Amino acid sequence: MNTRRATLLQGLSASLGLFASHRVCAQSDDMRAPPPPQLRGWLNTPRLVGQHRLTYWGFEVYDASLWADAAFTPEAWAKQVLVLDLRYLRAFKGRDIAQRAIDEIAGQHALSTAQAQQWLAALQALIPDVRTGERLTGIYLPNKGLQLRHQDRDVGDLRDTELAERFFGIWLAPQTSQRELRQQLLRGAQA
Repeated sequence: MNTRRATLLQGLSASLGLFASHRVCAQSDDMRAPPPPQLRGWLNTPRLVGQHRLTYWGFEVYDASLWADAAFTPEAWAKQVLVLDLRYLRAFKGRDIAQRAIDEIAGQHALSTAQAQQWLAALQALIPDVRTGERLTGIYLPNKGLQLRHQDRDVGDLRDTELAERFFGIWLAPQTSQRELRQQLLRGAQA
């Protein structure tokens, strides 16, 4: 690949953050990973609800897996403890992931400028840079917020329950820009 094309593609991939805005490829058997260790502390009867590999223009972005208790129902996702595990297949800056999250949240429901700035600051303070192969794991706790882990180590939590729900809504809300990804993450709940 020539240097100019590689530079262009690298710049494009930096803007992907949480996920791209168009293409999601089918799940692959080689993405199956063991459950995150923290499941034991949060879920009574953990089960893999669904998983999917996200790609954009042929670039693999991350493998996502959603874990919940056996009684999980997709219609009431925001009322249940959930664990969303993202294993990144490319490196990203935490600030870029945070900005992409705010863009996705605002795309679902409008945000005031003040709220967008406040939430962006909170996410930028929480989300670390990730390297290829590293994991970010979010534990959603209804009416409490969310906890974020990087490589199975606590990095912090959000006590803002609205931001926590809207953040998980990036993947699970019906208004998500990534309907195929949502469908695959919720696939096991429909079986």
